[in-house]
Amino acid sequence: MHHLLLLVLVASILQAASSSTANSTADAASATAYDILEQNQLPRALLPLGVKSYVLHEGVLTVTLPGECNFFLTLGGDQYHFKYGSSIGGVIKPGSITEVHGVRVFVKTEWLGFAEVKRVGDQLTLDIQGNLQTFPVSSFTHSPKCN
Repeated sequence: MHHLLLLVLVASILQAASSSTANSTADAASATAYDILEQNQLPRALLPLGVKSYVLHEGVLTVTLPGECNFFLTLGGDQYHFKYGSSIGGVIKPGSITEVHGVRVFVKTEWLGFAEVKRVGDQLTLDIQGNLQTFPVSSFTHSPKCN
């Protein structure tokens, strides 16, 4: 009788653990790339509208867009032309994305690589090939639409 009770208890614990794992996997699967940004204290509007899919593996976020994406953002009174490839990403941690790939910014007369986004308080610092530009997070409230 004692063994039967122990077996029922172990089976109940395993069933509860299995349900909990399934629920957390389902919750993670329903998250969007925009949610991943917010979970890391970054604004959703760092990504344009229309993300097709994403993969988050060991801190590396890779986002797939329907195609190349071009858009203009006015930040701090200046207009910036951004070009996102169909696959973009980087290493995401709370408050930053480093090793950014697939993103270029047109500055003055040339396309420059976009290396990092870092949030400190209510400010976002963009590292555009060593040229640091800081803007209020509130500048990134609406995801841009690709042209």
